[in-house]
Amino acid sequence: MLKEGEKAPDFELPDMTGKKVRLYEILKEKKVVLYFYPKDDTRGCTKEACTFRDMYEDFTGQGAEVVGISSDSADSHTRFASKHSLPFVLLADTDKHVRKLYKVPSTFGLIPGRVTYVIDQQGTVQYAFNSMIKPLEHVQNALAALKRI
Repeated sequence: MLKEGEKAPDFELPDMTGKKVRLYEILKEKKVVLYFYPKDDTRGCTKEACTFRDMYEDFTGQGAEVVGISSDSADSHTRFASKHSLPFVLLADTDKHVRKLYKVPSTFGLIPGRVTYVIDQQGTVQYAFNSMIKPLEHVQNALAALKRI
């Protein structure tokens, strides 16, 4: 995992519509809560995404944008975001390149990990959290970290 104080690697991935989204372009305007999750429409991932949705205004009120990343396709993200009315972007890391850049560990070497980073506008990781079994803590902890920076 990346550690607090490390520079967040820049990347570009397609969003739900296929449009390329670049991290450092978002950082020109806002801080970023970058969360990696295992799979669209699974129990823990849905709880996490819906909690980010329900607290989205709290995040934007802190000058941050929420960005979710999984290995699912753009089409899968479109269905997931539509089904749960997600107001933030989901990016398709189908080849797991960005997951590797961010050193997101797998569980049992098979299940893609769940890691959340809070990145300031200078591109520095200010907070990092890794937990497969506590999806809601990712949201609460990220908001608390934003309030500290």
